Amino acid sequence: MPNILDKFRLDGRVAIVTGASRGLGAGMALALAEAGADVALVARGDTSALAADIAARGRKSTTIAIDVGSDGAAERIVNETVNALGRADILVNNAGIIRRAAFVDFTEQDWREVLNVNLDAAFRLSQVFARQLIAKKSPGKIINVTSMLSFQGGIRVGSYTAAKSALNGLTKLMANELAPHGINVNALAPGYMATDNTSAIRADEKRNAAILDRIPAGRWGTPEDLAGAAVFLASPASDYMHGFTLAVDGGWLAR
Repeated sequence: MPNILDKFRLDGRVAIVTGASRGLGAGMALALAEAGADVALVARGDTSALAADIAARGRKSTTIAIDVGSDGAAERIVNETVNALGRADILVNNAGIIRRAAFVDFTEQDWREVLNVNLDAAFRLSQVFARQLIAKKSPGKIINVTSMLSFQGGIRVGSYTAAKSALNGLTKLMANELAPHGINVNALAPGYMATDNTSAIRADEKRNAAILDRIPAGRWGTPEDLAGAAVFLASPASDYMHGFTLAVDGGWLAR
């Protein structure tokens, strides 16, 4: 009888992780490699240390240095992954940027740049990724990284909130259409994580204290806190999950 832990193994799979050079993306990429996957690291930053960590775990990686929001990026990412690693089974749409300003002062440029990276790029890459799976009649997994702001409005992050809320809905739409092809689409919604995106908030003593006071776990999350959830959604253990957004938030939404 198979061991239940075998269902969490990713041996023979290849994952694409966008925004993989640091923070949550790097943490999830390493977790997928530890579970047995080879990984395409999509990033504009330096991935050499991460690639070395993946190699130390006996897995292969390739780095694709590209802006996910640029023209033709989706096709290049999928093609280079398949050429370098032989296949593409798992996609983690993690790349994201944030701009902060009061709603009445928010600029058109900051609105468009954030939506292009956080929403449009995930849409385009998921399309190209799903097409190659359907053509091969191969199952696969798509994991969209959303946010607490998929459920709440937040303040001073208009384009980020809009993009993550839309990505939450797109996850459901994609799940409805792709499930018949054996492709699972789900989302991960990280809580307040100690990453570069939240450095300004953590440096504000008043905001930092208010946030910590609301988190039942009593601390900011770390990239390691997403590791188990990412492996679960990428693995056969989640084969009957479609269109769900899994919050990893220290209890934030329960408060």
